[in-house]
Amino acid sequence: MTNTSQTSKKQWTSGQGNMLAVACLLVGIAGGWFLRGPLSSVVTASVGATAAPGKIEANSTPQAPSPARLKEMADAQAAPMLDKLKSDPNNLDLLTSIGNFYYDAQQYPIAIDYYARALKAKPSDASVRTDMATAYWYMGNADAAIAEFNKALVFAPNNPNTLFNLGLVRWKGKKDVAGAIDDWQKLLAANPDYEGKDKVKQMMTEAKTQTAVKPGIKGQ
Repeated sequence: MTNTSQTSKKQWTSGQGNMLAVACLLVGIAGGWFLRGPLSSVVTASVGATAAPGKIEANSTPQAPSPARLKEMADAQAAPMLDKLKSDPNNLDLLTSIGNFYYDAQQYPIAIDYYARALKAKPSDASVRTDMATAYWYMGNADAAIAEFNKALVFAPNNPNTLFNLGLVRWKGKKDVAGAIDDWQKLLAANPDYEGKDKVKQMMTEAKTQTAVKPGIKGQ
């Protein structure tokens, strides 16, 4: 996940930050997508844990905000930084933070635009490029995602998030099991203490199993 600057974080009020965080969590649970970081990260926090104390009806179902509402909330969050950006258009932290707001609100084309601007200021930022690649994946463009992941690896060849996500896109997006396993093996070799290594090994086993299963041939 891309880190934002302390200055950018101060732009949030507690209420605003919590509101967008809860909204994104609701959308993530309802739609099956995940926030920035490894593509297979599982959202395990319950909505009740983030909501204000109070009685929750047993049969109640939290309603996820609409995409339009999420964009409105992201617009509100980004507004102070957009004002600052007018006088400092190449500020890497501002561009990255704005991109992150729109990514988390599922506004991927907008997020990609700001990530691309950030990368013009610092092409070697592998974390930002990995986030942009992930946004391309969520837009359904596996080829663009793989291209950006590979560019990120030029500057940070052992970046675990990049290798994790690249392998996942190769596997799920291109059916390239061999390529995916190669990426994950590089990840584990370069990052022996990677916290998600058990998940990586599980995916490698699953990918190999799927490859080994061949369609049956009907008898005569």
